[in-house]
Amino acid sequence: MNEYRSYLAKRVAFAILSIFIIVTFDFFLFRLMPGNPIEILYRSPALTPAQVATLNREFGLNLPLYQQYFLFIKNSLTANYGISINYRIPVSQVLFPALVNSLVLLVPATVLAILLGIVTGRIAAWRRGTATDGFLTGTSMALYSIPTFWLGEMLILLAIASSSLPVSGMYTLGQTYSNFIFQFFDLMRHMVLPLATLTLVLYGQFTIIMRNSLIDVLDEDYISFARSKGATDSYIMRRHAMPNAELPMISLIAVNLGLTVGGAVLTEVVFNWPGVGLLIYDSINARDYPVLQAAFIVVAIAIVLANVVADVLYSFLDPRIRYS
Repeated sequence: MNEYRSYLAKRVAFAILSIFIIVTFDFFLFRLMPGNPIEILYRSPALTPAQVATLNREFGLNLPLYQQYFLFIKNSLTANYGISINYRIPVSQVLFPALVNSLVLLVPATVLAILLGIVTGRIAAWRRGTATDGFLTGTSMALYSIPTFWLGEMLILLAIASSSLPVSGMYTLGQTYSNFIFQFFDLMRHMVLPLATLTLVLYGQFTIIMRNSLIDVLDEDYISFARSKGATDSYIMRRHAMPNAELPMISLIAVNLGLTVGGAVLTEVVFNWPGVGLLIYDSINARDYPVLQAAFIVVAIAIVLANVVADVLYSFLDPRIRYS
């Protein structure tokens, strides 16, 4: 028990240090970008230098860099992300609705990709060296290597040519709904193409990891011993192979769950899905420091916490890790 507490304390301390480093990097990263956000946002020749100075003072851009940094750290600890330069409203009112929209799309895509990847990876490993293995592995590697934006654009062209599926947005513009059911079905129609894009891109890596992990396990001596005792293939797969092969999947799933919070920027931009990815893209163009900083902090914390959860699960499934 003492070893486990020590291991857990080390992981939590490392997570806190990682978040602090990421927050510091987050602050300086966007201030190294060229251009002044006030000048980019207000390109009106009617603005006088005094008005520009007032706007800089309003958003704290007139302060020395070190003062901006300490103010940023203080606000981050209190989840006060300030006012959006582009939208002129609190950042939380911009970020959290976008975060919900991203989760609506990305959580189902991740779950589908995990389930499909485990099933096809298991089939490919069990039939390794056969045509089935070659087809599933080749397809997975192709999908894993295809650029997300290219796959999305191909699906858009296919949808335009052969179906009436919407290719942009989350809902039909100007549409009014008499009840929740009609709104839900309209959302489902808009989700088809971006959901398919993300699922196919994520599916490939889960299949490859599952296949390789399972092949390593199937070569172990205890699997051969189980076969020599007359155990059936289904019993060996269910009781011996799968539990051990799933260990590497935990880290991959944890990382992808963290990335889910950040959103798939390219997919959301291609399909104009109003999530965190599209918000980050628009905020980069507008040099909206408060929104960018808040979005990256949320993404970073989600990824770090997901990895901590994965480490804790690993320590339960494989106690040897606690003592390493």
